[in-house]
Amino acid sequence: MEWIDDRSAPLLTDLYELTMIASYVAHGMTAPATFDLYVRALPPNRNFLIACGLEHALHYLEHLRFDREAIAALERLGIFDQGFLEYLAGFRFSGEVWAMEEGEAAFAGEPLLRVTAPLPESQVIESYLLNCLTFQTMIASKAARIAIACRGRPFADFSLRRDHGPNAAYLVARAAYVGGASSTSNVLAAEKLGIPPSGTMGHSYVMAFSREIDAFRQFAHDFPDRAILLVDTYDVATGARRAAKVARELAERGHRLRGVRIDSGDLAAEARKARAILDAEGAPEVPIFLSGDLDEWKIDELVRNDVPADAFGVGTQLGTSGDAPSLGGVYKLAVDAGTPRMKLSHGKLTLPGRKQVYRSEEAGRITGDVIGLEDESVPGARPLLVQVMKDGRRLRAATDPALALGEARERCARSLLSLPSGLRELSSAPAYPVEWSPRLRQLAEQTRSELVGEDALE
Repeated sequence: MEWIDDRSAPLLTDLYELTMIASYVAHGMTAPATFDLYVRALPPNRNFLIACGLEHALHYLEHLRFDREAIAALERLGIFDQGFLEYLAGFRFSGEVWAMEEGEAAFAGEPLLRVTAPLPESQVIESYLLNCLTFQTMIASKAARIAIACRGRPFADFSLRRDHGPNAAYLVARAAYVGGASSTSNVLAAEKLGIPPSGTMGHSYVMAFSREIDAFRQFAHDFPDRAILLVDTYDVATGARRAAKVARELAERGHRLRGVRIDSGDLAAEARKARAILDAEGAPEVPIFLSGDLDEWKIDELVRNDVPADAFGVGTQLGTSGDAPSLGGVYKLAVDAGTPRMKLSHGKLTLPGRKQVYRSEEAGRITGDVIGLEDESVPGARPLLVQVMKDGRRLRAATDPALALGEARERCARSLLSLPSGLRELSSAPAYPVEWSPRLRQLAEQTRSELVGEDALE
């Protein structure tokens, strides 16, 4: 099985990135260039994004090397001359990066990341950065919506078996944790990233025993301090009574049943039924964990209707961002060799210049953003893009993954609290105000005028 690692990552790019930079190199087009990475428009029912994926992007940039194997692979294509292959053999990313911190709320059109480096360097990284940042931002944003719907109740990432490939499953667990998931069933992600692991049992375990009560008892015996019993294999009411019996037996030995899980049927009705039985059978302390094709809409309905659910497991809809499975991320040239650049394509206008995003807040709530030029000052607003890389090296040493992830998760929680109440609704709300500064608007008009004038002379 092929995993994407530091050695293979350089070839995880679109061919046209390599042909473009080969042409740049051949013609000496190596002056500094600035690119912006952003999302053109929010998907339906999305009122905000949660920036995510920066740590992986910085790791990629620091370790980007074309080793002998990569050079040989490109040579076999029969496209590139020896001079370009020699250039790649000595390739190092030497630029600077400014970016929104992971966990920060973001909106359409705002740069999540700004790169300045010699044109070939800033160009060749486009495909990887888009893949890395937009995917994790998509998942973190979905997880944040689920966290809003849960209203303080924990939810676990159960998406591994439904994610789009092994690499995606690892990144989903990470981004979901940033967005608010309390744990993951993904053992690799839990071990590597320090995310709390979670898990219950499958229906096959219950079915492997002649009697349901025997399955419950054996599992509780083997895992007396973390047993969550799946009670819907046959009949929820009967399963709940048997779970209550096992809970009493565990209590007699000084342990506690961690919960019961319901994964099918009318979850609201079954949860109410199970809660009544557990309470009546002397197990009122046993939590109820619900799963089964849940998303933020279904969880919101369960919570609004006071269904006795203490926690949720979310799989397919989280790991694939089922209702909005992609983000329209773009990576666009804004400055080349000191000259502002601008794309005028219909519906795909880009903004020139090295930009910054300025955010205003009042009484703990964000009130509006301004996209301006990097050297501007917006009174009372804080800049969101911070420098994270200089001369191809991180400005902050890579920290323990669990620590960095915990900081991003806390930042996301603060970001969600800072959103105006309407933006925390699951359905579309009036757009958050994102304006262009007068200087940026003036630069855009000037650049457009110059480009149109050039076209008229041809």
